[in-house]
Amino acid sequence: MAIATIDPTTGKTLRTFTAHTPEELEARLRLAEETFRTYRHTSLADRKRWLARAGELLDSEADHFGRIMTQEMGKPFEAAKAESQKCATACRYYVEHGEAYLRDEPIDTGGDRSYVRYQPLGPVLAIMPWNFPFWQVIRFAAPALMGGNVGLLKHAHNVPQCALALEELFLRAGFPKGAFQTLLIETADIPRVIDDGRVKAVTLTGSEGAGRAVGSQAGRALKKVVLELGGSDPFIVMPSAKLELAVETAVKARLINNGQSCIAAKRFIVHESIYPEFERRFVERMRRAVVGDPMDARTEVGPLATEGIRQGLHAQVEKSVAAGTRLLVGGKLPTGAGLYYPPTVLSDPAPGSPAATEEMFGPVAVLYRARDVDHAIALANDTPFGLGASVWTHDEAEIRRFIDGIETGMVFVNAMVASDPRLPFGGVKASGHGRELALHGLREFLNAKTVRITAGTGAPPTQASANE
Repeated sequence: MAIATIDPTTGKTLRTFTAHTPEELEARLRLAEETFRTYRHTSLADRKRWLARAGELLDSEADHFGRIMTQEMGKPFEAAKAESQKCATACRYYVEHGEAYLRDEPIDTGGDRSYVRYQPLGPVLAIMPWNFPFWQVIRFAAPALMGGNVGLLKHAHNVPQCALALEELFLRAGFPKGAFQTLLIETADIPRVIDDGRVKAVTLTGSEGAGRAVGSQAGRALKKVVLELGGSDPFIVMPSAKLELAVETAVKARLINNGQSCIAAKRFIVHESIYPEFERRFVERMRRAVVGDPMDARTEVGPLATEGIRQGLHAQVEKSVAAGTRLLVGGKLPTGAGLYYPPTVLSDPAPGSPAATEEMFGPVAVLYRARDVDHAIALANDTPFGLGASVWTHDEAEIRRFIDGIETGMVFVNAMVASDPRLPFGGVKASGHGRELALHGLREFLNAKTVRITAGTGAPPTQASANE
């Protein structure tokens, strides 16, 4: 698969890139190992200063970085600029909190002095997707670099300019050469990098299939791995919800990033008593969504990232409708330039159809009717995925039921699911394991080293305490 910038608005190939040769890859792996030996001993003051500068650049050059994102994967330009600025907030978060998260943690073990010390693991391979080409890299890189690790980025084949811009960003911010490197390699080269003894851990954001492949190989190599995979997030609306706000948020939650987000709401589970009105309002608002040039500030939905993604999404819609799923709006493959797909709403998905069983990665929503809280929870959990859930109700008993009963890594009540540097991010079931962001994201790639210092006096250990 070519490493190239193909503008999804026009379909034209703008730039192509030559993959690193085996010798170039070896040189970058060697540099990562050599840099780690010294970088791990850099002061927290230096790391904070460099990370703060990276945040400043992401803020001040948001227009520049946003244009690269829009050109390579088609997200609306205003959203792309906001993505760069959000990356800056993550950098600032770890500048502010990283030192406290890395402090030794004292533990009371009687007369001894005991504590946990957090130390970096080494070079971490990050395999990242195209849909949030800056944010998904920064939410790994900011905590990893703050913790003393170094990063190796294998980005998606269709966002090479984003990948190279990120490498340059960290160099310009002051990080040592080799602290963060982009690997322009093919997918077939990934196993070699995972198996390389100099690479100590792996993080992947991507599909369930990619997660199984990478997780299996990392497991065989006995390396730490964090997997953030797909999602088929439920958006539940109960009678006590503020319906107008719920509908407007539901449309935004489905169309964000042209519908290409793991945490985008995809399955809309609505109580039967308010279902007809929700459907009417939701369909009308989806019909009015502005599809067009992602550089136009009025555009809500730009093109999908690749022709393969568009064709795959359309096939899911057609198969679902053929199986008996109702098509309420959209569902027609447009002609002309650009990889556009219309906002589409399906309802009452046929059992076994793609609408009922698969993640729809694009601007396609699926509506369900729920009889009561128990039925809503059962529908929400009727998926192999478990990333996030959005619940709309003002009934406190219902809120408790949903928080306890929904099988996901995140539950947002009366708000759409979103990533936030202050909150751990990740899922359960086929949505992966491990966490990014917050304290948890920093410590995923640290060795929690137990230290116990005894004065050397007193009775010898008992058999029970000496056993493992």
